[in-house]
Amino acid sequence: MADSKYFHKRHNVTVLIYHLVCPAKYRRVIFSEEVDSSLKEICLEIEKRYELIFLEIGVDRYYAHFLVQSVPTYSPKKLVGQINL
Repeated sequence: MADSKYFHKRHNVTVLIYHLVCPAKYRRVIFSEEVDSSLKEICLEIEKRYELIFLEIGVDRYYAHFLVQSVPTYSPKKLVGQINL
């Protein structure tokens, strides 16, 4: 993953970072090392399409954690919608 970088726009410079936690449905144990590697590959593809950077991606037994840097024009709701796997 990348280090935090500044997003330079026409009239501003920002560092906006979100910590998103996505639980598995019904709190089932579905996250394994194979799922973790697939998740990272998918997130890197999403990163290419949108103005966001995944700083950290990790999984617990029941949760997926994302540390995402984005531009201020993306609301948290829109950001989660773009990441929605």
